[in-house]
Amino acid sequence: MRQATVARTTKETDISLTLNLDGEGKVAVDTGIGFADHMLTLCAFWAGFDLELTCKGDLEIDTHHSLEDVGLCLGQALAEALGDKRGINRVASAKVPMDEALAEVVVDLSGRPYIVYDDALLPGLIAGDEKDVWREFLKSLAYKAGMNLHVKFEYGQNGHHLLEAAFKALGLALAHAVTVGRKGVSSTKGSLD
Repeated sequence: MRQATVARTTKETDISLTLNLDGEGKVAVDTGIGFADHMLTLCAFWAGFDLELTCKGDLEIDTHHSLEDVGLCLGQALAEALGDKRGINRVASAKVPMDEALAEVVVDLSGRPYIVYDDALLPGLIAGDEKDVWREFLKSLAYKAGMNLHVKFEYGQNGHHLLEAAFKALGLALAHAVTVGRKGVSSTKGSLD
């Protein structure tokens, strides 16, 4: 089984997370942030991952620390569950509509973290939080997963719809990227470090 359990406790957050890449899309998420729970549930469901996640964070300040640290833990769990990455497809993309919005996500589980994320289309506030928290979440996820992550909002007006399209696309791209469909390591270098 390709799975991992991660725990992280700081003065800002207390997180427990279990991820199974070969699951059935069973998701139980409680971050204390309803909209974040919705986005994480969509991502894991469309990836076909089983995800159990709880986060108790300093929400009396704002959601920044919680979402950043959840991204770190989810990225770490993804990297650990993938192990040596032998046989995975590694690179994948998905484009998803949500009503008037369209988002595309491209991933490369290369071991080299990088993020390209242009949030100019997003409104300043989404579900009561500044839009920047989503860049911080995705940046933390990409860094700890060792993932090259590109998120492109093609068009749309509604912030909820734009992010929902992106998180569904992220799930679909990850579903294909982690699938074992090759022999050996998916690199001409012979290594994904």
